[in-house]
Amino acid sequence: MVRPFLIGLATLAPLALPLAAQTLDDRHLPVLPRTAEDQAKIDVVLAPPTDFSAPERFEAMSAGAATVRARDNADAFSIFSENMAFEAEMDFKLGNALFRKTWVAAPSSTKASDGLGPYYNARACQDCHLKDGRGHPPANDGDGSVSMFLRLSVPGGPSPEGIADWLVTQPDPVYGGQLQDFAAPGHVPEGQMHVEWTEQPVTLADGAVVSLRAPVYSLTDPGHGAPSPDLMLSPRVAPQMIGLGMLEAIPVADILALADPDDADGDGISGRPAIVPSVEFGVPMLGRFGYKGGAASIREQSAAAFSGDMGLSTPLHPDPWGDCTPAQTGCRAAPHGQEPGVRDGLEVDGPSLDLVTFYSRNLGVPERRGVDDPQVLRGKELFYGLNCTGCHNPKFVTARLDGQPEQSFQLIWPYTDLLLHDMGPGLADNRPEGRATGSEWKTPPLWGIGLTEQVSGHSFFLHDGRARSLTEAILWHGGEAQAPRDAFAALPEPDRAALIAFLESL
Repeated sequence: MVRPFLIGLATLAPLALPLAAQTLDDRHLPVLPRTAEDQAKIDVVLAPPTDFSAPERFEAMSAGAATVRARDNADAFSIFSENMAFEAEMDFKLGNALFRKTWVAAPSSTKASDGLGPYYNARACQDCHLKDGRGHPPANDGDGSVSMFLRLSVPGGPSPEGIADWLVTQPDPVYGGQLQDFAAPGHVPEGQMHVEWTEQPVTLADGAVVSLRAPVYSLTDPGHGAPSPDLMLSPRVAPQMIGLGMLEAIPVADILALADPDDADGDGISGRPAIVPSVEFGVPMLGRFGYKGGAASIREQSAAAFSGDMGLSTPLHPDPWGDCTPAQTGCRAAPHGQEPGVRDGLEVDGPSLDLVTFYSRNLGVPERRGVDDPQVLRGKELFYGLNCTGCHNPKFVTARLDGQPEQSFQLIWPYTDLLLHDMGPGLADNRPEGRATGSEWKTPPLWGIGLTEQVSGHSFFLHDGRARSLTEAILWHGGEAQAPRDAFAALPEPDRAALIAFLESL
């Protein structure tokens, strides 16, 4: 059994980023300039509420005009944006078909689906993002880990040019940057993810006891010899897919305006931006996607998943062997699905990647439920009063966009600032990634969180699904979120229930 290796680099205190030295822009978007009239409207709608006796105007419309009516079945996250034009629906459906497509190892009798692996985590995007919802950890060891995997890295490697405070790591020399627990016929899987749980009781101020389950992860059954002794592991469940296009359309300046790396306001919260080298544009960009903000755009995130999760080549990652390392000679020698002159010699060509990107960009966000319920409104008041909004920023207005009407100039309510925050030792994976230290995570959006069980069939939360309820998820918060967490633990039961009711309404 290989245990995670914890190194000092993983717990380095984050350094302040000299933003003036790094120019971040929205080159991934067809942005139209905001006018003074636009900004005046934005200032009004983004003002924080002062009255919690009634919902705010448009509060039920989580994604503005793109909000979809919530279904009472598992398809609630699989509906296209309400404001999508009829002629765009075909692209959405074709993207959905590619998202659900099952790939096979080459060579096969159906060359159009060739290219899987040789090592992989899933055979289709939908296998991890089932019903476009949230993944989960395996119920028992040996159940398999589809919808969850381990990131891998070791210390060292190059630092990208132009990005300050990059915490240098590189893939494991044998197993690469991600553990693939499946393999094509004739190949041995890289290994298996093993997790051991221990229960940790937490007593709240009123005497109620909540048990938290603490995981320890390891790599077992290594198929290609021992990994580096400096190996660092980080578990990740597949996140829900809704609202990605809206998060991508938030102006970078509005996100940077929320950053407070030196905690100048003294509230104990010091979010800072994830900045990553863009694979598509070749410049530093704001990292918006991934648990530590590792991808700048939906297209880049999708291409990375095709490569890392399924071993499929794309225009952004043309290597047909995905995460196979030079040490894995059998993998590098295996046949693949590329054919000269067919699909540009790629397993997922540019138009196919664009269709999957369009699909992912336009999965609508369900409308709020019970937005005017007195208990929900009390929970909202507590959410603000406990400063949960210090990280989970309630609302933004997206950029005006040319040719993307679904995301253009919408008031949205994602409850995230898309910034990195130190969440304390309890949630630390002790593995740096880019600018994020081993205890930093990007604030996840909360919209749709109350529909998790309906869509995904479980109520497991946080980056590795350790929390079995929203209460457990809150109690795992530490670091910058320690004060709000402690304030929640000190609430009387009716107020705790109200705050949970508010979260479940999102």
